[in-house]
Formats: sequence, structure tokens, C-alpha cells
Amino acid sequence: MNFYGRSLVSGCLAALAGFASLTAQAQAQSYPTRSITMIVPFAAGGPTDVIARIVTGHMAQTLGQTIIIENVVGAGGTTATTRASRAANDGYTLITGHMGTHAASVPLYPNLAYHPEKSFEPVGLLAGTPILILARKDFPPKDLKEFVAYVKANETKVNAAHAGVGSVSNVSCELLNSVLGVKPVGVPFNGTGPAMNALVAGQVDYMCDQIVNAVPQVNGGTIKAYAVATAERNPSLPNVPTTTEAGLPAFQAQAWNAIFAPKGTPPEVVAKLNEAVVKALDDEAVRKRLLELGSVIPAGADRTPAALGKLVNSEIAKWTPVLKPVN
Repeated sequence: MNFYGRSLVSGCLAALAGFASLTAQAQAQSYPTRSITMIVPFAAGGPTDVIARIVTGHMAQTLGQTIIIENVVGAGGTTATTRASRAANDGYTLITGHMGTHAASVPLYPNLAYHPEKSFEPVGLLAGTPILILARKDFPPKDLKEFVAYVKANETKVNAAHAGVGSVSNVSCELLNSVLGVKPVGVPFNGTGPAMNALVAGQVDYMCDQIVNAVPQVNGGTIKAYAVATAERNPSLPNVPTTTEAGLPAFQAQAWNAIFAPKGTPPEVVAKLNEAVVKALDDEAVRKRLLELGSVIPAGADRTPAALGKLVNSEIAKWTPVLKPVN
């Protein structure tokens, strides 16, 4: 092929590339034109599911399209997260992840099929969710000090429910067990909702859970709440002391939930999704529902994709030394 032939081919390829780029930009600008699937990596009724439904309900209004919640359970949320990482990066498949799926999973699953910091585009932080130390209503200890003494004395007899290895309920209780120096029997469930049902039914002894999943049960007296693992009491459960007040200051834990898109999702699409998240978090009805459940609504500076990316990196660094010995 002579020079002119090569130039013609090169010109055609460049034109095609430019056309493809313009087409992609046009599609991103018109996004969304159809319904969006939001994968929730746990069973319906759990804290991640509840927060996702509250926020995406408002996001759908902003975006002008239906957001379909798809609950996919398994392997502490990593089954669904792996699936989301492999989805088309067009903005029509998203995932509501959290501290477990996008941080604790790294040390707990050496052969993890995705990389939280590399396989996703951060979209926006939805809510912080303080961790509670909970127990069945007839568990003998009356307060946290008695709980600590009881679990230490009976660590081979007591059991702790969780939503699968790598879930928030599992990770936070592993931290608690590490602080206490005990190794109770772990009882896994396919989601925090089923685990909570077992606790309410008295089938398991205790669990560490996000406050979103526990406020109605605590207020209804169907389970006990010994303490909230934050520096301050939570307004939704004002009578529940902090772990510091109750004598266990070493145990501090707060989870979070956020939206992620597959890596390579166009920046314009991520920006539109983030704008919808921000509008939802500023809506009074959404805020009221989240606050009633004990959630902590992120400040403006913490709602950006960049801020979420930094949070993921810092959480991986935080949980890796804690959970490496568990693996």
C-alpha cells in the first residue's frame, strides 16, 4: 500500500474513532433513556437494601427513569459486587456497596474477583450507619460490662449472627471479638435481615449490626441494645449509651453505604448520577426517613465521587490489618 493509501486508511480510522467518541458523548448527555438496575448485594429488608430504596426512590424522580432494585445474595456481598464489576459500563447497572463489599473484602477474600479501588467508578456516599452491639431480649447480661464478662466466660458456648463473611455485621463483630480477645461461634445468614429475624426469635445470642436495621426492634423491646459504637449517642436511640460511656471505648465502628458504577462509566453519566444522589440527600422527606433510622447523612464535601474514592482507599487501609489475622 502506497503513502496515499495508508493516509486514506488512517484518515478513515480517525474519522470512525471521532464518530464513536461523539456518539458516546451524545449517549452520555441523553442518559438515562431507560430503566436502571441497582444491585443490592444482600437480602431485601437489610440496612443496605433499606437505604438503597429510600435514596433511589428520589433519584428516579430526578433522572426521570425507574430504578429497579435487584437483591443478589452470597459470599458477604462479593457475589453481587463481582457481577456489578463485570456489567456494561453504560450507567444502567449500578451497585449499592458498603464498607464490607468495598473495603473489608480485600483482606478477607485473597482471590477476590474485583478490586474495590480499581473496578468501579465511585458515584456518591449515601449514609453513615453506626454499629450497635445487640442481643436477644432474654440474653442474661443487663449492660455492656456484664456482656463483656459473660462473653469472655462463655466464649465457646455463645454465638454471634452475621450476614456472611465480609459483611458489615461480620466485620464489625470480628473487631469486637478482637477487642474482647474471644472467638465465639459465628452463625452466617444470607443477609442481615434474616440474621435479625433469628436474633428476634432468640435463635442466636448476639450480633453487631448497623443501626438502620435495629431501631424498630430495639424500640419495640424485641432485642437488647447494649451500646452504639460511636463517640456520641444516636438521636434515634437516645437511651442507648456509647461504648465509651458503657466501658468499652476501644470498640468504635461505623459503616457506610454508597453507589458505585462499573469502571469506565462515562464521566458525564457519573456526574448525573452524583447530582441525583445529592438532590436526594437534600430532600427533606429522604433526610427524615434516614435520620429516623439512625443514619448519619454525609456533609456536602463528602458526597462527591472523589471523596468516595478516598474513603474506599482509607477503609481498605483501616480494615486490612484488623482482618488479615482472621483470614
